[in-house]
Amino acid sequence: MIGIGDVRERLSEIRPAGLNRDIIAAGLVRDVRIEDGAVVVSFAPGPLPAPIVDATVADIRRAVGALEGVTGVDVQVQRGPAEAEMIALPGIDDIIAVSSTKGGVGKSTVAVNLACALSRLGKRVGILDADVYGPSLPMMLGLSGRPTVVDQTKVIPLEQYGLKVMSMGFFLDDSSPVIWRGPLVTGLLRQFLRDVQWGELDVLIVDLPPGTGDAQLTLVQQVPLSGGVVVTTPQDVSVIDVERGIAMFNQVHTPVLGIVENMSGYVCPHCGTRDELFGSGGAARLEREFGVPILGQIPIDPAIRASGDSGTPIVVQDPEHPISKTYLAMATQVLERAEAERAPAPRIVG
Repeated sequence: MIGIGDVRERLSEIRPAGLNRDIIAAGLVRDVRIEDGAVVVSFAPGPLPAPIVDATVADIRRAVGALEGVTGVDVQVQRGPAEAEMIALPGIDDIIAVSSTKGGVGKSTVAVNLACALSRLGKRVGILDADVYGPSLPMMLGLSGRPTVVDQTKVIPLEQYGLKVMSMGFFLDDSSPVIWRGPLVTGLLRQFLRDVQWGELDVLIVDLPPGTGDAQLTLVQQVPLSGGVVVTTPQDVSVIDVERGIAMFNQVHTPVLGIVENMSGYVCPHCGTRDELFGSGGAARLEREFGVPILGQIPIDPAIRASGDSGTPIVVQDPEHPISKTYLAMATQVLERAEAERAPAPRIVG
């Protein structure tokens, strides 16, 4: 007799074009019911483009209909009234968003060094500076100049340290303020993703703007993310904010790959004494409450600040530095977690 577990197992083999996970792992299957051999699948495609939705519905009918004992398949597509279509990014295996729900926690420093660490692991890496209000990647990566436009439609990203880089900072003067409302920001980010000629990448790191507002939510809804990395500091107020960031990713069925606790204590270079300047234990509490692992704890170190100001990230400037090794370990975990999220869902007997 056909069971719900058999149906879900078959559905876990379906991965729509442009999506990095199967429809079960991505949370797009809301419900499965079986009535006298007839299977009803509630499918919520979110922002997937209409042609991909149609193809996926056909795949569901074909895959489930082939199971022994199934007499019919009804796919009920659930769409919200104002869902925008997802941006297709062919050639990019994994898209990882680096997020923080408040500014000043070192999110961009983490994003840049994580990208450099992934490159050191032999991956083809791009990084998108989506923090259009405070674009800092040009300075952190020692880049200047403007990207080349090909055929008036495609933008060629700049390259540095093995990374393909795109940032609003390439198009602004140093003194130019960015005073835009949310829809303009969202439109710009869509253009950066759609019109930049990223080529073949193993990983694209997206440095999100701080916060969980419309721009951030729209972006994570419209980009086929493999997962998110949340950056915090040990203070209680930062930890409370991170809970909102985790909730944002959960809302769009995007796995949180891990937490990075930045500014995690200061070790005196002379006596070796460690001082918890911003408290301690915040990330550990989040790990316990939400089941999200701590990818790494980055201490306060003048070398990080100096390397960022000089345009040479610490992972590039001093690969043997303990903090560089921490970033390499974090990069390895991110890749492993992203791969695990793409694995088929476990069989559920029903």
